[in-house]
Amino acid sequence: MKSSNHRLVYSDEIGPNCPKCAKSLKNCVCQPEKIQLNAQIRVERQTKGRKGKGVSLISGLPLTEYELKELAKELKQKCGCGGTVKNNIIEIQTDQRDLLIEELHKKGYQAKKAGG
Repeated sequence: MKSSNHRLVYSDEIGPNCPKCAKSLKNCVCQPEKIQLNAQIRVERQTKGRKGKGVSLISGLPLTEYELKELAKELKQKCGCGGTVKNNIIEIQTDQRDLLIEELHKKGYQAKKAGG
C-alpha cells in the first residue's frame, strides 16, 4: 500500500512573485505604474479609526510594492516604531512627519506635509 503522507507544503523561500511577469519581486522587470511628474509625495497624520492614536501616512510614491516595503522598513528603523504598507501607502505608527520628510528629501523625493 502507498502511504498517503504526501501533501503540499508552503514555502516562502523564493518569495512572492509579480502577477504580471511571474518573476520574484526582487527580479521583477515590469515598470511600476508611473505617477504624473507634477504629483507630490504627501506625508499626513491620521487618527481616524485608530482609537485616537496617530499614524503618519506617506502617499504618492512611484515605487513597486517591493520597493515600498523596503523604504517602509528603513523609515521604521529611523523612527524607532512599527508600520506597514497598505494600498501603496506607507503607514508609520508615529507622528514624526518632519523626520519622515527629511529622510525622504535625503533619498531625493519631493515630499511635503499634508493636512493640518
